[in-house]
Amino acid sequence: MDGVSIEVVPGHITGIIGPNGAGKSTFLAVLAGTLPATSGTIIFDGSEITRIPAYLRARRGLVRTFQLPSEFARLTVLENLLVAAPGNRGDSLWGALLGPRYWMADENRLVAQARDLLKRFGMSAKESDYAGIMSGGQKRLIEIMRALMLRPRCLLLDEPMSGVHPRVVEEIQYYLQSLRAGGLTILMVEHELHLVEQLCDSVVVMAQGKVIGSGTMTSLRRQREIVDAYLVG
Repeated sequence: MDGVSIEVVPGHITGIIGPNGAGKSTFLAVLAGTLPATSGTIIFDGSEITRIPAYLRARRGLVRTFQLPSEFARLTVLENLLVAAPGNRGDSLWGALLGPRYWMADENRLVAQARDLLKRFGMSAKESDYAGIMSGGQKRLIEIMRALMLRPRCLLLDEPMSGVHPRVVEEIQYYLQSLRAGGLTILMVEHELHLVEQLCDSVVVMAQGKVIGSGTMTSLRRQREIVDAYLVG
């Protein structure tokens, strides 16, 4: 990447588009902390997080999903959500040794939170099914729900519609709009321009590791450099 600088407006959906190899997924990885930044500064919620490891960024509310679904195939759908849940005192060796009386209240609270998400995403009937047998779209929903278990302040989505059946794409689009309406900030990489136009309040265009423009899709279509680089056709 070469001097990439963007601002994500709280409570909005911001899209990142660009040709293959533009650096979009790399940029998300640097923001999330799974790749180190070699220069520059990352400010999140008013604080610098440039050198903070990925797990601490997630605890602060900066949470990402990945281009390919990464479900735990041999765990149930409900268990996949609980894996990500913070704040269970039974997760430590000491807590586990103290037994259910010590951690059961946390467990019940997190199971309730997970079941609320399953209901919201229309997957309550699947909670006891193994995640490995779910369809590609359902796995994508599991990944989004698992990220939501961390109660993010900003959700980083890497091609959330990739490889998903058109019917499920409509569902994901509805859920993302609902999350935005609830105040969640979303930064998403997406190739399908009609979805970007429908979903995103603003769009950043990248090419060859640089930002070459930003604005609404309508305004971007009027900029010749951007049309030539990416929006032809």
